[in-house]
Amino acid sequence: MEPVRMDLTREEYLALDPVEFRARFRERVHHSLEIQTYAAIDSGKRLGEAQTNKVKGLMQIWEEKGIPKDAPDYQWASELVCFAEICQGEKKVDLTRFTPRKLSQGDIQAFDAILYERRSVRHWTDQEVSDEVIDKLMNAGLWAAHSCNLQSIRYLVVRERNEPGLFRGADIPGGPVHVVLLQDQRVYKANPYNPVRNRLLDCGAAAQNIVLAAHAYGLGGCWLTFTDKMIERLVKRFKIPEHTTIMTYIDVGYPHQSPSPPRRLTLSEMVFARV
Repeated sequence: MEPVRMDLTREEYLALDPVEFRARFRERVHHSLEIQTYAAIDSGKRLGEAQTNKVKGLMQIWEEKGIPKDAPDYQWASELVCFAEICQGEKKVDLTRFTPRKLSQGDIQAFDAILYERRSVRHWTDQEVSDEVIDKLMNAGLWAAHSCNLQSIRYLVVRERNEPGLFRGADIPGGPVHVVLLQDQRVYKANPYNPVRNRLLDCGAAAQNIVLAAHAYGLGGCWLTFTDKMIERLVKRFKIPEHTTIMTYIDVGYPHQSPSPPRRLTLSEMVFARV
């Protein structure tokens, strides 16, 4: 078996389609510069030039491929290169502007309300859910933790009134809006060592952000599972390419009722050990 190569040749990078190239770009920036730069900032040790040279080379290939330089992943890499170059000299990197604001007691109480008062809602009013609110939910999903910064999450947004019956087979009445989470499997070529369980966790983290955001914005949500027939219908209707996997979906809308929450088992029952 041939060894897995994390770094490609210049010619190989230039030949990649933009989606896979950008995923490899993000993965290499993360593993070859981001981790090392923040370690150098924390320890006060100087960073070697080899760390920045690799990323600078990828940035040159980015430009040769004609991908816009105002893209967020390119801008992120540029910022890290600046930090790394400071670490190669005598100066210190000032990260204070990135410090999250300290949450007030009211903020913490609001967070607890979002976390513990969220419900799985299965009955909805006729109130319209705006595109603006749906965009907020999807952005919340994109800001979930994601292994190797590969950013595999893709979306379909389907309003039930526009595609009646497309989601038939679910175990609840069709919600007003179906937010479907897909994953572009091409991005995982950037790190063949990334285990399948990480891919599932990537999608699960995004879905959890979405259901919490739905509650925060006054919506109800229900996290659901596809049948094979439902997936077949979606693939055919939207011409989903083979490299994109339909994973799960969340129905959202304004709740018609607030169900009693299923009680959670206690920590004393769930913790194997605490040492």
